[in-house]
Amino acid sequence: MKSLLLIAHGSRRSQSNEEVKELAEKLKEQCADEYNIIHAAFLELADPLIPDGIKMCIDDGASSVTVLPYFLNSGRHVIEDIPNIVNDTKQNYPDINIKISSHLGASALMMDLLISTAHSAE
Repeated sequence: MKSLLLIAHGSRRSQSNEEVKELAEKLKEQCADEYNIIHAAFLELADPLIPDGIKMCIDDGASSVTVLPYFLNSGRHVIEDIPNIVNDTKQNYPDINIKISSHLGASALMMDLLISTAHSAE
C-alpha cells in the first residue's frame, strides 16, 4: 500500500500544528485512490516527529512512504535536515520504499496558486 506523509516544520502554537493535521485529513479525501494511508508529521516542536510519522504509515500497512515536505523554500531543513532524518529512519525499515518528494515551493503549480491567492483579495 502507498502512503503519503505530509511534513511541516512544527510550531509552539498548537493551532498551526492542527492546521497541518487538518490538511492531511483533506488530502485523504482528495487522493484516497492514489494513497491508501496519509498522515502528518513534524520536523520539530510538535508530535508526531518524522520518524514516528513514518512508523505510523508502516504500522498502518504501508509498503511505500512518500515524504512530502510542506515547505516553501529549499532551506537547510529541506536540503539537509529532512533527508538526514528520513535516511536515518530508512535503516529501520529496509523492506519499505521510503522516498522524499520535492518540497511544496518547487511545484510548477506555485505560480498559479500565488496569482489565484492574490486575486482573492480583490
